Amino acid sequence: MRALVLFFLVALITPVFSQPAERPRIVVGIMVDQMRQEYLYRYWDKLGDHGFKRLVNQGFTLHNAHFNYAPTVTGPGHASVYTGTTPAIHGIIENSWFDKVTGKGAYCAGDDAQQTVGSETTSVGKMSPHRMLTTTITDELKIATQKRSKVIGISFKDRGSVLPAGHLADGAYWYDGNTGRFVTSTYYMSKLPAWAEKFNGLNLPDKYLSGTWNTLLPIDQYTESGPDVSPYEGKLGENKSTFPYDLKELRKTNGNFNLLSQTPFANDYLTEFFKAVIDGEKMGSGKDTDFLAISYSAPDIIGHRVSPQSVEVQDVYMRLDKNIEDLLKKLDQTVGAGNYLVFLTTDHGVAEVPQFLVDSKAPAGYIRSSQLGAELKELLNQYFPGREVIRSVSGDQIFLNHEAFNTDPRAGGVELMLATEIISNFLMQQKGIANVFTRHQLRMGDFNEGGIKGMAIRGYHPKRSGDLIVVLEPGWFESSRIQGTTHGSPYTYDTHAPIIFFGKGIKHGSSVQYHTITDIAPTLSMLLKIKFPNGCTGQPIGELFEK
Repeated sequence: MRALVLFFLVALITPVFSQPAERPRIVVGIMVDQMRQEYLYRYWDKLGDHGFKRLVNQGFTLHNAHFNYAPTVTGPGHASVYTGTTPAIHGIIENSWFDKVTGKGAYCAGDDAQQTVGSETTSVGKMSPHRMLTTTITDELKIATQKRSKVIGISFKDRGSVLPAGHLADGAYWYDGNTGRFVTSTYYMSKLPAWAEKFNGLNLPDKYLSGTWNTLLPIDQYTESGPDVSPYEGKLGENKSTFPYDLKELRKTNGNFNLLSQTPFANDYLTEFFKAVIDGEKMGSGKDTDFLAISYSAPDIIGHRVSPQSVEVQDVYMRLDKNIEDLLKKLDQTVGAGNYLVFLTTDHGVAEVPQFLVDSKAPAGYIRSSQLGAELKELLNQYFPGREVIRSVSGDQIFLNHEAFNTDPRAGGVELMLATEIISNFLMQQKGIANVFTRHQLRMGDFNEGGIKGMAIRGYHPKRSGDLIVVLEPGWFESSRIQGTTHGSPYTYDTHAPIIFFGKGIKHGSSVQYHTITDIAPTLSMLLKIKFPNGCTGQPIGELFEK
């Protein structure tokens, strides 16, 4: 009897160790370029049951997820999602920036050591992830499986495929608007695989650009959007900003195949390429988990031209809903429902058109940088006659010419501090500018600091970023025209991001707790039972693991 009691006591206090859960056969990361969280709410009643709604109704949705740094643009967005950290650590501080070492511009995915594969267009393939300073979740999956896992990135934008695929990828493919083909770089391979050549041979862009882009539903049903005729929207082509768009005619004067990226049919083409990758590479058919990163670029390219209130944007998302349905159906057929893991998110949000806000009696406006720059140059010339004080202005960053203050070592440091203060004080007097942070303030700041300053700190890389960071007021941005919109700010319209997990190991539910976009990668690490990316600062999303 005593032995039986002892047995039960031991059983009660002994930890139960179970084998790790079976991993998914494939992870598919879906990035939708320039997707606001609120688009899911606004367009919900017009969506089908098997695209976005399937992800939400069967998956786990975060309703209060945000980017935790600025600038909120494409390159840093893709890098941050897949590295689990921010530009301060992974080093992708902008899409393009001024390189302080070379004195030239640097592109986030650019690599002059590489060549184009799959096209005779020389420059489009000069790409690699070499500027990204940390590993990605895709890199860690390759390392964890002794490189047996297949990892591939695809997008219309090179940076939308190169950065998510990581350093160890088997391939990254993007669209060449000069030829209508998907291409890659010598960083990954010396020639396109046979399946990719076969796909390019289908000449699908010709089919897409031989018809008309009209609304999916009768236009009077687009009640979630503003009028089709709007003074706040730019034109597709020379004089067209309303439906229907005659693509066959427009392609003649708008770059031929380049026009495709400005239509929702770019998403159709990328979805077809997704299917070709699954079949051609036999993704999800091996013993080890594969990873396919897909980034839909058309919502951003179109969104910049029009506005978040446009019929065009709504039509893009209603059509994208069908692309998501098609993508999930392909996974069901090839990998099997319940055998794959999907997450969906974005790289940034988007602002309302400032002129629309102004006309609606809301605070907003435009900074005219050319005028501002001329006034600042005149002011600096009064204090430092004959010297080029500002070396470059790149995005929201100002790079000072340190060499201009090195003529006298005893005074150089003081003069540089004086120039910094003069510029900062001048900018703070300008309408539309909310704050200016100096290099010293950001380097000395706490990485976990809250507020706008914390956003700037996490977006600041000490070796790559400028001497001053400028933050505009909400609703303001730099532009010389009132049509179209942009993104990049630290405000919620640019930071609030959809995050949905769906598939194997994911329970149905939702959360309104605050999470950052950098929490995606460590969450995937926990689900896949692999290391975090080596610069990761995010945390796993605890709600997904609560029973």
